[in-house]
Amino acid sequence: MQEYEIVIIGAGPAGLQGAIHAARRRHKVLLLGKLESSALYHAHIENYFGFKEKIDGKELLLAGLDQALKFGTTYLPEDVIKLELSENGDFFIETEKGSSIKSLALILALGVKKKKKIFKNEDAFVGKGVSYCVDCDAWFYRGKKVAVLGDGSAAIHGALTLTKFASRVFLIPLKKMESLHEEIKDRPVEVVSKKPIDIVGEEEVRGLKLEDEQIIEVDGIFIELGAKGPLELLGPLGVELDPETFNYVKVDRKMQTNIPGLFACGDLTGPPLQLAKAVGEGCIAGISASDYVKNLKISS
Repeated sequence: MQEYEIVIIGAGPAGLQGAIHAARRRHKVLLLGKLESSALYHAHIENYFGFKEKIDGKELLLAGLDQALKFGTTYLPEDVIKLELSENGDFFIETEKGSSIKSLALILALGVKKKKKIFKNEDAFVGKGVSYCVDCDAWFYRGKKVAVLGDGSAAIHGALTLTKFASRVFLIPLKKMESLHEEIKDRPVEVVSKKPIDIVGEEEVRGLKLEDEQIIEVDGIFIELGAKGPLELLGPLGVELDPETFNYVKVDRKMQTNIPGLFACGDLTGPPLQLAKAVGEGCIAGISASDYVKNLKISS
């Protein structure tokens, strides 16, 4: 178990700025996430303060990471697959490669995840057999047959989690996953290599039709695309969302959520989804998390 004072999830501009400010205050800081997952990585910026010419997003992120490392931040380019909150207020984080981490404070800078539809009739089955959160809904499929569709750490983690509940688990990769067979070796997961083309059922999911017209009978379909999305990770923590859209995390002016020690910043807190806002909120979150940890130490 690795222990830190402040852990930041998300290596975009908000997360990097939070790491810079927290590390400059002499805290033990860990930054989790992959630079290439940031929306800024493939973008060019023309409206950011202080730059006369167009900025390459990748270069800006690399420069920000260099700064964070210079001030003492530890960087681990891994996706997070699970978050837990202990009774005494500590945060526990599990990564895709099995790292277990404990932290006094947590800053969420995960950005926003856009859901891609796999099936035309997908929306009609949401809540009726289609789910986007294994950790939230696995319990409802005890003794039933399920399929996990997706790629990356989230799909593998989801399939393995479901083996504890479901009677039969199919994993259908939507992309080539290099470490797939090694990760599920000797586990009761059946890999299906054929492309799924349609959901079978009327009012509820009854199966999946594959490209060769074969139908797999399942009671539930879990769609896990790439790394876990922010709202999927936050579900078990009880984080309050904005009351209008329920798509963003609600924070106060110190970037504090409704959970003590848990802060959020950047696109995750809502529009405008702009670099300047992300950097500003990352600054505030880093300082606020620092103040929180200092107060914890004084009172303990």
